[in-house]
Amino acid sequence: MRAYELMVIFDGDLDESTVAGVMNRIGGEVESVGGRIVTTDKWGKRRFAYEIDHKHDGFYVVFEVLAEPGALDHLETTLRLADEVVRHKLIRLPEREAARRGLGEGEASPAAAAG
Repeated sequence: MRAYELMVIFDGDLDESTVAGVMNRIGGEVESVGGRIVTTDKWGKRRFAYEIDHKHDGFYVVFEVLAEPGALDHLETTLRLADEVVRHKLIRLPEREAARRGLGEGEASPAAAAG
């Protein structure tokens, strides 16, 4: 499994329960492809440096995800089309950074733990 970092900026006009619902959908999608969310870091509502899609602020959430290569392609498409999401960015963490965060290859994957 590879380590990824996913930052999602939700529309600032949404209420907390809607943001939580979309976060749960993201978690469900990651789990449905055999991945897992290791950490979720909610940064809260922040003002943008510049206007994006006529919006001035948004809810920032950062996920650390373990998944197989290519498994998150459908999630990216879903986020691109979601009305609640202003922007998102999915990056693969370099091996050294993943190891520093405790997400390296030494981390037991759910498949390895089961078999």
